[in-house]
Amino acid sequence: MNLDGYQQAAARTGGPVKVDHAIVYPTLGLTNEAGEVAGKVKKIFRDRNGVVTDADRADLVLEMGDVLWYLAELCTQLGVSLDDVAEANLEKLRGRVERGTLSGDGDHR
Repeated sequence: MNLDGYQQAAARTGGPVKVDHAIVYPTLGLTNEAGEVAGKVKKIFRDRNGVVTDADRADLVLEMGDVLWYLAELCTQLGVSLDDVAEANLEKLRGRVERGTLSGDGDHR
């Protein structure tokens, strides 16, 4: 499956949530799920010195799937393609590699 196919399938699984703007719910969901990923990683280091178990990996896959779903939904609400977002990101990073600006601050380096 490609990202656009995923995005279209994900859009069929959501329901309307009453908010003042269509991008609010997926944005809040995205940050919440990303926080859940971070929390699971934190506990791997806190509790097991960074040793990732098969159960950890399976749990992270589920949470990362939720991150992907909310990102796809945000793209849908903005009218942009998840494939285009991924390609633009790779192009941005390729440019930073070519200019030697991978480290540092700022969106436009």
